[in-house]
Amino acid sequence: MPEPEGVIHQLYMERQLPPKVAEVARTQGEDPDRTSLMIEELRDMIYEKGECIPHRIDDDYLVKFLRARFWNVHHAYNLMVRYYAFRESNPEFYENVNPMALRSLGDDDIISISPYRDQEGRRVICFKFGKWRPSKIPIVDLFRATMLLLEVGSLEPQSQVLGGIGIMDLEGLTLNHAWNLTPAVAQKMLALLATSMPLRTSQIHIVNQGWVFDTAFQIFKPLLTDKMRQRLFFHGTDRASLHKYIDPEALPERYGGTKPEYPYTYWLEHLSRDEKVVDELQQLGYVSEPLLED
Repeated sequence: MPEPEGVIHQLYMERQLPPKVAEVARTQGEDPDRTSLMIEELRDMIYEKGECIPHRIDDDYLVKFLRARFWNVHHAYNLMVRYYAFRESNPEFYENVNPMALRSLGDDDIISISPYRDQEGRRVICFKFGKWRPSKIPIVDLFRATMLLLEVGSLEPQSQVLGGIGIMDLEGLTLNHAWNLTPAVAQKMLALLATSMPLRTSQIHIVNQGWVFDTAFQIFKPLLTDKMRQRLFFHGTDRASLHKYIDPEALPERYGGTKPEYPYTYWLEHLSRDEKVVDELQQLGYVSEPLLED
């Protein structure tokens, strides 16, 4: 697939935030004069309470938990405890997982990631669950791919501040899909997208939903907090409704936008060339193929 002109799937991991993002960070409680103090407070809390044993406690690592909870040290600590509890309960989502082995989710167009950001500077990820064939791709691979996306996204300081946006495209969703959405699966999905990862999902937009979704959604409803419900938006086939939240300039043509669409596979191949990303993932338990050559 050709490179999108002027844009590539790369992470921007510079510590210094762009001016507009730094302004948002300040409104979230990020104060350069107090940053070191709050990082140290979180580090001390980890040592004193001992409810989790993080694999890192350097400043850069702790900052992403603080940003994910708007610099509330206690909330950041609780997030870290939930994150490591989730990892301990679900080692099959990352342990010895080779990210490049998840190519099939891109080949089947189940997940796509735009190299473009929305009008607020957030990344946009599209999940097309109607294209998922459970007989071909086990549900654990969907969890693996989603967790990988969030782990990599949490490496970007800009995304740590702004969060990300998910578009759940449910065109083609059938009862065969719905049967896989058990309460246990629903709880794990919510843990990934809302409660247990150091990256905020700012908004989730549901499009092209039908009666099968309405039935399956009954499983999720009791698990949703008021805050989670506020992040959910239902659009059906109304593209104008979607565009109230995401500018068409940041959307693929499929959703009434102006941009081409690039699959998960494309994103994976670009990240596999980034030595820092590969190193970070290996520390988390992933394995990798040799770096791809340009």
